[in-house]
Amino acid sequence: MTRRLGTGDAVVIGLGSMIGAGVFAAFAPAARAAGAGLLIGLALAAIVAYCNATSSARLAARYPESGGTYVYGRERLGEFWGYLAGWGFVVGKTASCAAMALTVAAYTAPGAGRFAQSLVAAAAVLALTALNYRGVQRSVTVTKVIVSITLVVLTTAVVALATAGAPDPGHLTPAIDAGGILQSAGLLFFAFAGYARVATLGEEVRDPERTIPRAIPIALAITLVVYAVVAVFLLLQLGPDELASTSDPIATAIAGTSWSALTPVVRAGAALAALGSLLALVLGVSRTTFAMARDGHLPAPLAAVHPRFGVPHRAEVAVGVVVAALVLVTDLRGAIGFSSFAVLTYYAIANASAWTLGTRRVVPVVGLIGCVVLAFSLPLASVITGVAVLAVGAFAYLVLSRRDNASS
Repeated sequence: MTRRLGTGDAVVIGLGSMIGAGVFAAFAPAARAAGAGLLIGLALAAIVAYCNATSSARLAARYPESGGTYVYGRERLGEFWGYLAGWGFVVGKTASCAAMALTVAAYTAPGAGRFAQSLVAAAAVLALTALNYRGVQRSVTVTKVIVSITLVVLTTAVVALATAGAPDPGHLTPAIDAGGILQSAGLLFFAFAGYARVATLGEEVRDPERTIPRAIPIALAITLVVYAVVAVFLLLQLGPDELASTSDPIATAIAGTSWSALTPVVRAGAALAALGSLLALVLGVSRTTFAMARDGHLPAPLAAVHPRFGVPHRAEVAVGVVVAALVLVTDLRGAIGFSSFAVLTYYAIANASAWTLGTRRVVPVVGLIGCVVLAFSLPLASVITGVAVLAVGAFAYLVLSRRDNASS
């Protein structure tokens, strides 16, 4: 594949993944778990994300290939752990794709029925899959536009809440509930998980040994600042109880100010941000699918690269079709919890892989412990589903391995 992406492009892909996925959706379930304690949960999620980002950056510099932790786990821990990381990423992020597509539909067609919204979501998935098919540089250009508009909308919303709202500093007093805070951190981690998306594009980045380690922490730092500012102003305006009860917290908060005329603009910005997140998610999942197919863990035809556009076109189409089918038949309200569990598993393997590099071991140890704690602090249904899906993947690997050994 062609190396076209620079540091700025890589940062934009990370921002498009994180800001679109979390800032418009994740604070409400986090508030239900921890109230104002979600601010502590946000800090914990950021610490784990920083450790994961640092481990991923070190590994990406050593192994600048498509596939991310699928490659790192395979090279540092063995074939099975690389496979399990890839499986966790693909199934977890496929659920995230469907959730983002349904978010787009909810904001663009709020009065439509469930079936009509599913059709809108499926159309969004197929349109973005077609965009990715034409080449990664077009995808980056669109993501730049989306991220810029999203940041303008968020800045406007914060200014409105600060100058035209009714902030109450008492809303920031947290009720300390350790279990709730850990659960909020696990849910908010979903919003941070895009920081290493560029690591899955290792074969399309220029000078990956320098570009990837630079891009990941920059994207993470920008996103953390945005999240912290937005979270504080949402709590000041709505309070933890109202924040927990709304499905569109930023729009609800703006509607309660004297700048309420901006509410439709915020809704449009939320839909656009979800589109940006969906675009980057499909990009990352298709590259990991491509890498796993190239190594024989998924059907070999998915490893094809388009001769003209230089992208793994069959993997992209396969991911797009699967996600479009999911949004048509599945209610994915629990997708955030399931996706968080699968992706925390993915990064636990990344930290274990980084530990084997032999230097600076404190960060990967903290990251590994943090991933495990947050994963098992998620809602019970998410934990059970996540363990079951990972077990299915592990069983499939063992069956295929025995078949390959028998044939050889």
